Amino acid sequence: MAREQDDILRRGIGMTSQRTRERLIQRLYEEGISNAKVLEVIRRTPRHLFVDEALAHRAYEDTALPIGNNQTISQPYMVARMSELLLEAGPLDKVMEIGTGSGYQTAVLSQLVERVFSVERIKVLQDRAKERLVELNLRNVVFRWGDGWEGWPALAPYNGIIVTAVATDVPQALLDQLAPGGRLVIPVGSGEVQQLMLIIREEQGFSRRVLGAVRFVPLLNGPLA
Repeated sequence: MAREQDDILRRGIGMTSQRTRERLIQRLYEEGISNAKVLEVIRRTPRHLFVDEALAHRAYEDTALPIGNNQTISQPYMVARMSELLLEAGPLDKVMEIGTGSGYQTAVLSQLVERVFSVERIKVLQDRAKERLVELNLRNVVFRWGDGWEGWPALAPYNGIIVTAVATDVPQALLDQLAPGGRLVIPVGSGEVQQLMLIIREEQGFSRRVLGAVRFVPLLNGPLA
């Protein structure tokens, strides 16, 4: 099964050469991504399957790309950085992702943690993401079509939560759904002023680290068919 999954993950390598992928991994390493497992998962996950065919030749550039519906696939560095932050304290069993989008971050997470619970407000994007993950034989993801501001309280608590759109402030619902010791990685702000934050649920309240400027599409309310 492992060999079969690896073959699927590497398909299309003639169109997007291994050398191109290796250049991306080298760049991520030079930019400070040090988690070897994160780098390996990004190396073998076919990002070109998560973008329109017309943009496939740009899939291994370290840049965000449009995926329709005014959404983007995050740049590989940001996917790697946010994943690395989640795993900083060790392996995770149960992670909630807010903003499935193309499904690329979902696919990366699913190879790094035991279970992923992914919430997306735009139904058409979620449906496409499901198809891609099935094609890649990644079966440890459960999807919810709904409002990311609300999270997925019925299945809480989560050891990790990752938010792939910028919130004007940290949603209280997501803080409430963090398990003790759980980690929330979220961009916060508006317009040009956005900061990536790491929030950890401690015994007494929450600790917060500001990790630098970022650029994400906004986290909007309400599901959209």
